[in-house]
Amino acid sequence: MNGKKLLNTFTNGIIHSNPTFRLVLGMCPTLAVTVTMVNGLAMGLATMFVLVCSNVMVSLLRKVIPDKIRIPAYIVIVATFVTLVEMLMYKFLPDLYDSLGVFISLIVVNCIILARAESFASTNPVLDSAVDGVSMGLGFTIALGLMGFIRELIGSGKILGTQIFDTPVSVFALPAGAFLTLGLLMALFNFVYKKYENKKKDKLHKEVLEIEKKHNEFLKQAEEELNKEEC
Repeated sequence: MNGKKLLNTFTNGIIHSNPTFRLVLGMCPTLAVTVTMVNGLAMGLATMFVLVCSNVMVSLLRKVIPDKIRIPAYIVIVATFVTLVEMLMYKFLPDLYDSLGVFISLIVVNCIILARAESFASTNPVLDSAVDGVSMGLGFTIALGLMGFIRELIGSGKILGTQIFDTPVSVFALPAGAFLTLGLLMALFNFVYKKYENKKKDKLHKEVLEIEKKHNEFLKQAEEELNKEEC
């Protein structure tokens, strides 16, 4: 049962409650840094690291942090891990640090992180909170990486710096392209998700009808046997 709960928690952030395509959270970095695939993936992974660490820390301290100061406490915890990410990136990935710029620091106020700390980590055990952080972070990373891939490919004709074709549609490298890409991907994601949910409901409905049919057949058979005994 616990394993099933963890699996549901893991798939929740990637599919059912995807931060970008379903909850529409963290739009600032989503639209700003996805000019290239590398930038999108780097921002997603940095956010996932902060999500996992802050979720675990909040879960560990959930019975210690006074209710009146829980939000300021969460912000301090998140800011600590964001500072750590910023320092490591500055030291070992300076080019990426310069490319992402101020958006690394803005992870502190990313509503995905604070929302998961408040709604999940503050009421759940450490393992569940860590899995939730990985799930939400992975969903966010996939969304940003996919947006970066499309915008870089169409907007500049490149992928990971390798030239693919020489006739790019430059609008995709501009802010307007970010909104266009996000809207199209969101529409596609929700279309596929709705089809999947409807198929799931139809399957469940058929199973219910099958159970009802067997139940009615059993009642009919029992009634016939009862009538025979009376005769």
